[in-house]
Amino acid sequence: MRRRASLVLLAFAVFFAAMAPTLRWYAFPRLAKIPPNQYQETVLEAKPATLLNYSTLKAEKVDKITIVQTLKGNVEESRKIERDAGRDVVVWDSLSYVLGPDGKMVSKIPERYVFDAHTQDPVHATGEMVDGDPVRREGIEFKWPFLTEKRDYQYFDAQTRTSAPIHYQGTRTFRGLEVYYFEQTVPWTRVPMPKTMPVKGITPDVLAKTGLTRWYTTKRMFWIDPVTGAPVNGEEIHREELRGAGALMGQDTVTVFAGHVKMREDYIAYVVDLVESNRLMVLLLVSYLPWSFTVLSVLLLGLSLWLEARSRRPAPRTGPEPGTDPGPDTGPAPVTAPA
Repeated sequence: MRRRASLVLLAFAVFFAAMAPTLRWYAFPRLAKIPPNQYQETVLEAKPATLLNYSTLKAEKVDKITIVQTLKGNVEESRKIERDAGRDVVVWDSLSYVLGPDGKMVSKIPERYVFDAHTQDPVHATGEMVDGDPVRREGIEFKWPFLTEKRDYQYFDAQTRTSAPIHYQGTRTFRGLEVYYFEQTVPWTRVPMPKTMPVKGITPDVLAKTGLTRWYTTKRMFWIDPVTGAPVNGEEIHREELRGAGALMGQDTVTVFAGHVKMREDYIAYVVDLVESNRLMVLLLVSYLPWSFTVLSVLLLGLSLWLEARSRRPAPRTGPEPGTDPGPDTGPAPVTAPA
């Protein structure tokens, strides 16, 4: 019975030893993915800010500018691209909608971002665009990879339509989470005019004829949960200008927008809660279960070997030692009657 039990324990030890790397290297890439139908909304604010008043063509101080950023998974498009790409693909239709202090639209920039559901690497496909302009992204945007590393990444900037390194600046604690802090500074760069302008009748072509050019710079900051790769907080020190405006506005350079953009507090709390709930699944696949199975397989192997060793021990003998003469059998001792 001991030998049979040792064989059963050995089989379980082999099973758990095989499951540990299987979970980490086979199951994790196939289970840890961005769902294709994800919908997410984030509200950011710049308080106070500088904003161009298009009625007076002068930059004015305002109390607040609001940016509503939505990410909507396009399931139909992702399925079409998957058939050619041969892997799980996510298509995000994004919209950055900027509202002035009066609640009216200042600008809106649509995007289509196509990427690998597990690695977050860009997948180049028809329809990839920023504000209607076809682009070919290199690097990440919106989200870092699962198991983010302490290194620089290429980050795509939607305003310049180019990618540049975003630098790892150290590990920090944010709302009880250990996060990686990344920072990127985009120098002053000439960028395209938005396709949708806040004043009817004014188009990028009309502005181009006046000699106006749009320039932009920003300091971008992200606090990233290294397990899920999700940003738990994001900020930008953002500045836009119109240059070559002397003939139209009386001065060569006019500020269009300037401010320190931050996530609204209620959305920070929501994102932190969402990350805390999702990171457990990732940790189960890459750490908790593989290490538990490894330790369990070692314990089962040790117990199996111990039972096998016990089953091979000779059974204890109850008779005389081998090679000894027990002597003649003289029968029972005589009984002597009492005197």
